Amino acid sequence: MQGSPGKAIDYFFTGARLVLQPGMRKFILIPLMVNILIFFLVTAYLWNVFGDVFAQILEWSPNWLDWFAWLLWPLVAFIFLIVYGYSFNIITNFLAAPFFGLLAEKIEAQLTGIAPPDEPWSQLIPRTLQREAVKLWYFVSRGALVLIIFLILFFIPGANLLGAFIAAIWSCWCMAVQYSDYPADNHQLSFRELRRRLNTKPLTSYSYGGIILLGSMIPVLNIFVTPIAVAGATVYWIKEIKHPSI
Repeated sequence: MQGSPGKAIDYFFTGARLVLQPGMRKFILIPLMVNILIFFLVTAYLWNVFGDVFAQILEWSPNWLDWFAWLLWPLVAFIFLIVYGYSFNIITNFLAAPFFGLLAEKIEAQLTGIAPPDEPWSQLIPRTLQREAVKLWYFVSRGALVLIIFLILFFIPGANLLGAFIAAIWSCWCMAVQYSDYPADNHQLSFRELRRRLNTKPLTSYSYGGIILLGSMIPVLNIFVTPIAVAGATVYWIKEIKHPSI
């Protein structure tokens, strides 16, 4: 398998250094404000849902399986953290897509000296929102299959861990695709071709997505992860995805 988890870590921390530069801060102000709003809404909603779902699991379980239901608690909590991070990113990115595209453009111009083709806001905003809708359909349609597999495996002792692993891997892939798409879309690379190129470096792509997912699962930290993820993915784009070796 090609790629390297070490490269993924380096791209993420390089992205963090880039967004902290004075010239970049103005491009993350609106996304951060959106993140703060989504943080409070999503956190409050899923916190309540988590309690209701676990109470329902206990209610459905026969008395003699109470011990098993309580063993499921860490697994249920882990899955909800994945859902939390996944939902936070999907909602935030749909609303802040034009600003993230602009952030990716500025970072690429700073690192390479060459900016992507300029585009007026009247074209940029509808095009990026349409692209987000394409990504959302991809995530939802494939994610539904992952969810079915997870639900089938969830109540099978031992196999439920496999279901959680499949869900986590899928979420890592989604995060890698989501954030790498901003610099790719600035060059109007097709969504299908982007996925193909990311698949040629699976260790880097899945590791990078995993870092983003982990950061998104941590309340408060997730507010700051998304612009860093865009910046790091732009570095990844420049070094490995823009000019694929395969």
